[in-house]
Amino acid sequence: MSERPMIELRSLSKRYGDALAADSVTLDIAAGEFFSLLGPSGCGKTTTLRMIAGFEEPTSGTVTLDGEDVTWVSPRRRKVNMVFQDYALFPHMTVAENVAFGLKLSKVPKSELRERVARILAAVRLEGYESRRPAQLSGGQRQRVALARALVNEPAALLLDEPLGPLDLKLRKEMQLELKAIQQRTGTTFVYVTHDQEEALTMSDRIAVMNGGKVEQIDTARAVYDRPASEFVADFIGTSNLLSLRVDRREAGAVAMDLGGGMAIVAPDPGSAAEAISITVRPEKVCLGVEPGPGWSCLRGRIAQNVFLGSVTQLLVELQTGETLTVHELNDDEEASRLAPGAEVTVGWALANSYPVGKGPAAAEPAAQAAAQ
Repeated sequence: MSERPMIELRSLSKRYGDALAADSVTLDIAAGEFFSLLGPSGCGKTTTLRMIAGFEEPTSGTVTLDGEDVTWVSPRRRKVNMVFQDYALFPHMTVAENVAFGLKLSKVPKSELRERVARILAAVRLEGYESRRPAQLSGGQRQRVALARALVNEPAALLLDEPLGPLDLKLRKEMQLELKAIQQRTGTTFVYVTHDQEEALTMSDRIAVMNGGKVEQIDTARAVYDRPASEFVADFIGTSNLLSLRVDRREAGAVAMDLGGGMAIVAPDPGSAAEAISITVRPEKVCLGVEPGPGWSCLRGRIAQNVFLGSVTQLLVELQTGETLTVHELNDDEEASRLAPGAEVTVGWALANSYPVGKGPAAAEPAAQAAAQ
């Protein structure tokens, strides 16, 4: 990846009347990166994408593309292409004609046009489909035609607004892997908008999690999952347990809440003088039958619910603190499935598997250096 970011957003805001759809969005996207804007409906992710494309004018802030300030440049003069949910293929044209449409408008010579169309169809694995029309294709194939049409113009970045939305669940999962493979084969910068956490985690090099128009966290998929910067991120990304910890003591880089009888909740010390903090623990990190010991949280609880989910059993455990803990146990043995509601258990997790989280948005650093790690 080059040192200069492919896309730079600085204090980018968009206001519709009294509503602030995007609020001082600042981020860098590296060349060749698969970057996702993730968040619930109305969080500002699509508005931000449309400002990158030029379809929306910002109220304030700047958009820089490949070193050029394009904040007020028209969409057709920006070196980006956009893929929408409906794909917008021409039904009367063949696959090859759909893909070549933009090249013909640009008056690309026929020999170069044929070569570029053949190359991009190979990249999206549609060789042999050149003469078919959209009605003769599956949903996944139509989606790849739309990608090929956008990529054949060799844009500096490809902007994708929930393009897998129309597909059924199985095909969507297949296409997640295919999209990532296409992005790696072409080396094009992808900026992807989605509300689907699994989709973002599967494909992204980095993710910007948005909420209420603000960026709450920018980091790698694993870091966003394992080390959420706020309670919102912890709750939005997958399933997470948010627990309150009263700081009774500090020692060796950890804080602890003593519960009597050797039971305690421990977490990494956030470095503040707070007397209480919030921590997050993922369900798959919680173990059953834990004994008290150094570096481990250990609590008593009672099974409130036992749900079979296929590969895992989900247990809801009412803790001695009054909070409820979600536990995921792999179904490679029958221990978890035998635990009926009302059963007494001990649960726990290693110090490294809990993480302190804040309540508000994290600072949205430009973190282009993180993309190179």
